[in-house]
Amino acid sequence: MNTTEKPTYGLSVTLGATFDEAVTQVKEAFKAEGFGVLTEMNVQHTLQEKIGFEMNPYTILGMCNPALASRAIAAEPNIGLFLPCNVLLAQRGDTVEVNAQDPLFMVPMTGNAALQPIAQEARDRIDRALDRLKV
Repeated sequence: MNTTEKPTYGLSVTLGATFDEAVTQVKEAFKAEGFGVLTEMNVQHTLQEKIGFEMNPYTILGMCNPALASRAIAAEPNIGLFLPCNVLLAQRGDTVEVNAQDPLFMVPMTGNAALQPIAQEARDRIDRALDRLKV
């Protein structure tokens, strides 16, 4: 497994699991940090069905930590434009790349410094969830 950080908006880890195993592992790792899955978008299936586009497995999980989300909404009512925290799983050859949205990215976009500690806590939890996947 290889972990890299995308400095502007994402954090990633590469898994040597099957795609379905990776989805299960990601859900479990994020659940351990208080996140649940609000949405699960199977982009591969949708694009195949709607326009006949062929691609490798590609799923977006909309993750939410209710305690953090409620604090963020209280601080910035329109933060819902950046929620939930998306986690992308994409098949890349014989590995699955997991990319998680970096919540710290939203703070400067909103101009609301009150979001900083909330985003930092979310980032710390996401880092720990990704670390769980390295085992």
